[in-house]
Parts: sequence; C-alpha cells; structure tokens
Amino acid sequence: MKTWKGAREKPFTAEEIGESDLRVAIIGELIKARQEKNISQRELEQLSGVKQPVISRLEAGETSPQLDTVLKVLAPLGKTLAVVPLE
Repeated sequence: MKTWKGAREKPFTAEEIGESDLRVAIIGELIKARQEKNISQRELEQLSGVKQPVISRLEAGETSPQLDTVLKVLAPLGKTLAVVPLE
C-alpha cells in the first residue's frame, strides 16, 4: 500500500487503534514524569543505563521499545507499569 488511496481503503482495526493509544499514553506519561523531575534525556541515560538516542526515539514515538527498556527508563523516574483489568 504505497498510495494514500490504498491507505484509506485499509482502515486500522480496533486492536491496532487500542495498541496505538496505549503506546501514546505510556510515552506521554514517561515524558511528563521526566519533565516533572526536571531531568534531561542525557541525565536519564545516566540513571537508567538506556542510551540517550534510544530515549529520544522512544519519546518521539519512532520505535516500539521492548518492555525491559521501558521499565529501565521508568524506574529512575519513580514509575512502573501495572497490569489492570480493561474497562
């Protein structure tokens, strides 16, 4: 699907939309937590062990990071992920 018309003919599934929304929410919370602690991406690299370019790509939504990477970045921000029932 290389054309806009082709993209419009194949809409996203509800599952794909849900996954995207969840990714955006997690990344948004990560950025918010980093900014609230007034920590730069470079400082977060030092605290988490995750390289700054990886953090940058994660925050820009350019990558779908592995769970362990997300957890490493969240821990120094005083955050974690939780599994909760769907509403």
